[in-house]
Amino acid sequence: MTLDKLLTEFYKENGIPENGGIDKNTFEMKVFGINLRLPNSQFRKDVIHIHDIQHILNNCDITWKGEGFIAGWEISTGFWKYFPIAIFSLWAMGHSLWLHPKAVYQGFKKGLNYIGIIDLKISKSDFMKMEFDKLVENTRKEKTTKMGILQWTKFLFWILVSQIVFIFPFLIVLIGIIWVLK
Repeated sequence: MTLDKLLTEFYKENGIPENGGIDKNTFEMKVFGINLRLPNSQFRKDVIHIHDIQHILNNCDITWKGEGFIAGWEISTGFWKYFPIAIFSLWAMGHSLWLHPKAVYQGFKKGLNYIGIIDLKISKSDFMKMEFDKLVENTRKEKTTKMGILQWTKFLFWILVSQIVFIFPFLIVLIGIIWVLK
């Protein structure tokens, strides 16, 4: 089946707006039981199909457990190189570490053996025509990598970075509250 058809099914099954909501000015995200409405920036609109296809490729749902797996996978495959969208992956990794650390680790570990979808450098129109089996073939690395000292060091580094990215907004709010109360 083509990625276009799989993505359409994925959106329907998960209650996600058509085309991942790229036509909307905002998107919603639930954090700590609170629905946040955030601006749907152009850089997010440009890559949301890639993120969503990663869910399909890895058979992950859109719960925080699934998002944690995908965040770990994205960081491991080098998605962090694509600023500013990488901030979303790092933030999701940081948040998910508190909820589903095993899923983040499993995603990172699996990602060591894959090429990131974004690194395939395929236009969106060509990408959507691609068969799922071809995507699997194009993203799997020939050589298998296991979690050794270097990989654990990278994982621990990205854990630290993700925690900084995750906690930073809360620190700003706390500093603001303290400043106002002075």
